Amino acid sequence: MTKETKIIVGVLAGAALGATIALALSSDSSNDVKDKLSDWFSDLLDTSKEKLSDLAGKAGGVADKVKDKISEIKA
Repeated sequence: MTKETKIIVGVLAGAALGATIALALSSDSSNDVKDKLSDWFSDLLDTSKEKLSDLAGKAGGVADKVKDKISEIKA
């Protein structure tokens, strides 16, 4: 991910978080809106955990391949 892309993603995430917090804290927001936001954040967290787990698995596989190649070179 390029530096510009990271900045754009950060700004959009910050805006979304700010809007969510404003809705959650506003006095006229109903429990329905709060429940939907809670569900959305829960789903987002679960998806993030799954993606990080997949990424960790792939990184482990790459690390094993690198170790094998280094062992072949040393032999």
